[in-house]
Amino acid sequence: MKHMNNNLFKAACTSVALLLASNGVFAQTPGTASPMAIYRASATKVNALVHTKLDVRFDYAKRFLYGKEWATLKPYAYATDSLNLDAQGMDIKSVAMVNGKSLQPLKYKYDQEQIRINLGKKYLPGQTYTIYIEYVAKPDDLKVKGSAAITDAKGLYFINPDSAVKNKPVQIWTQGELQSSSAWFPTLDRPNQKTTSEIIMTVPSKYVTLSNGKLTTQVKNANGTRTDTWKMDLPHSTYLFMMAVGDFKIYHDKWKEKEVNYYLEPAYAPYAKQIFGTTPEMIELYSKLLGVDYPWNKYSQIVARDYVSGAMENTSATLHGEYVQRTPREMLDENFDKAESTIAHELFHQWFGDYVTAESWSNITVNESFANYSEILWAEHKYGKDAADDHNYKDLVSYLGDKENYSKNLVRFNYQEKEDVFDLVSYQKGGRILNMMRNFLGDEVFFKGLNIYLKQNALKNGEAHLLRLAMEEASGKDMNWFFNQWYFGAGHPVVKIDYAWDEASKTQKVTVTQSQSGAPFTIPMAIDLYTGKNKQHYQVTLKDAVQTFAFQSATRPDLVNVDADKVVLWDKTDNKTAEAFSFQFFNAPLYLDRLEAVLYASKNQTSPDALKVLLAALNDKYYNVRLTALKVLNLKDAAIAKTAIPAVEKLAAADPNNIVKANAISVLGATNNPAYLPLFNAALGSQSYAVQGAGLVSLAKQKPDQAFTAAKSFEKDNKGLLTTAMMYVFATSGTEKEVPFFANNFSDKSKQEQYNAIPMYLSLVGKTADKAALERAVDDAKNFGLALKSQGLNQYIAGLLSQLKESAIGKTDPGYIDKAIEELK
Repeated sequence: MKHMNNNLFKAACTSVALLLASNGVFAQTPGTASPMAIYRASATKVNALVHTKLDVRFDYAKRFLYGKEWATLKPYAYATDSLNLDAQGMDIKSVAMVNGKSLQPLKYKYDQEQIRINLGKKYLPGQTYTIYIEYVAKPDDLKVKGSAAITDAKGLYFINPDSAVKNKPVQIWTQGELQSSSAWFPTLDRPNQKTTSEIIMTVPSKYVTLSNGKLTTQVKNANGTRTDTWKMDLPHSTYLFMMAVGDFKIYHDKWKEKEVNYYLEPAYAPYAKQIFGTTPEMIELYSKLLGVDYPWNKYSQIVARDYVSGAMENTSATLHGEYVQRTPREMLDENFDKAESTIAHELFHQWFGDYVTAESWSNITVNESFANYSEILWAEHKYGKDAADDHNYKDLVSYLGDKENYSKNLVRFNYQEKEDVFDLVSYQKGGRILNMMRNFLGDEVFFKGLNIYLKQNALKNGEAHLLRLAMEEASGKDMNWFFNQWYFGAGHPVVKIDYAWDEASKTQKVTVTQSQSGAPFTIPMAIDLYTGKNKQHYQVTLKDAVQTFAFQSATRPDLVNVDADKVVLWDKTDNKTAEAFSFQFFNAPLYLDRLEAVLYASKNQTSPDALKVLLAALNDKYYNVRLTALKVLNLKDAAIAKTAIPAVEKLAAADPNNIVKANAISVLGATNNPAYLPLFNAALGSQSYAVQGAGLVSLAKQKPDQAFTAAKSFEKDNKGLLTTAMMYVFATSGTEKEVPFFANNFSDKSKQEQYNAIPMYLSLVGKTADKAALERAVDDAKNFGLALKSQGLNQYIAGLLSQLKESAIGKTDPGYIDKAIEELK
């Protein structure tokens, strides 16, 4: 699973900041564990699932699922005469033992959470039996809560089933992780249970279906329905079961002789290849790296409306949120770390998560840390090392950005809620730990270890100790120290790096001081010494709280580059000189070498060395170095502006990356120089929504009437940053006539689009005298805040509504606003 709370609202914030330099932003990090954490043992296996057969049909009006189930099980280790199945909020019609062709009713008790079944006799370990259950699932009646990672937990979702929302498709889809499959079929809903499956769906014949495994039969029925049967002949965990139903167009691709299919809404079907077309190449890459071919009989991807997270790696059938579904124009403004990284992430789960599944949520690292790291593997293969290192660094910064992460082990047996482990530690920190392990062991041994882990635990469950043993088998090295430190311990090194040159002994000293609480970390790493164009490479191991490394050198080095491979997960203060950082930018080989130098230079831009670095960064080969330089340049300083503006103009006119180009246009827009008006007007004709948006906001600062006219002309075709820019123009220059731009189909917009819109929507409504528009805007904002209360956005919305209450129209209807604020508490 890839959840969106790290990227969803941060992306929105970036959009607004880029175009508007607006009043601050709100980005929520994943939820953290309660101080009242409880030890969570792995689920005890009394019975083991063998095969699960489901026959389901849907009542769209009631939002019910009518199901029949044949569950084949066997006692796991001890004889038993009972079976407890998870089943959330269902009507249980009958429970029976299958005896040949007949059904023998069984006694059971049901408390709306579990069915406790008396099997009628004792069954011995390994002795199979089949239970038949007829039931009704009523997901909308469940009283369940979501989390920051997964915003709902009712398992089965009817999207617009009554077609009440115009132009919104009718869909059904499921979400099993963490423990929600038991909201739509009775089962042993634990990750350490695996079963083969057969899912039979009867649906309106106009719709297509998707589920795990292979579509084996389709039968047209006389009543206008069709019955589809999907079979998965390899065992997989119950939380990975899935169904999807709706009006989707299917694009058929392949990898070797296996089906690779893309399910999209009809409007996006022409772009299927652009959206998902790298998938076969990804499958090939991962199969080769792991030495294990893609294990399932097909791979399909589907995009669903109103999805409750980012994406989900259901076995052989990944479900994506609608942000993955976009037009070629939208894709012009993307870099790898948007939808494409999610596609890579979910695919890698088919090995790490589905083929070998975490035995409990405590060990979710063996699912999610690997999927996170797979994004790096794909970026490195497809876009080069700079792109991979950039993605790595952003994840490191995300982890370091929340101090609540520092006290959490990667493998956690103590937590309050199972959702707590789906956080920046399991994802971002875990991915960086794998990166360090790969660097320490080397590529050949690292991937050999992954191969051993996958083959030894194929179609079973895995955990961190099994991973350690596989790495030890591959390397011949003891890895306990690494796993104890990084998997079963918390935190990270906090270091200060100091340098001293002894001319008399021709010795370069490097002192690394660890200041974090607890024991010092053991850190294998590289240190490079540069003297002119000559580089000496050293492998060292940091073990002590204060440790000095000494190197002989004929002359004083121009640069001592600690952690030369830029892989260590730490929070460092590097006391290099300005001259050393400048040398690092121009001579050290890695993306982070250059980025660190740019960030250092940003602190003292009047220094000749610093300005030289920043100007060179504007012409760097990698887009994010150019983008960072643009963002940190202090163009309010006349001398800096005089030197740097020509390079910024060049980026604004012709940078190959549209986000860099848009930022450069925004930088020039902030100067309010009328000489750039032709540039801004030219930007309005770009195919890039980001470039158009930057041009529109820049134009609005000098020619608001022209910008307003231009914004009106874009009403039929706008996305992303252009939409945000239009909102800005309408909020600052519009009237009640522009309120429908915000209000129409607001509930049908993605959560990110809603988040972008709400501050400017409320600002515009606050300038009108339309009480009905005010109340609708308040309702729209309130509903958004309530839907994402688990991420803390109810408080953010309450603050915006408090500001709205101070407007002229707000003062005429304060009771309505107060009521909404109260509901948001």
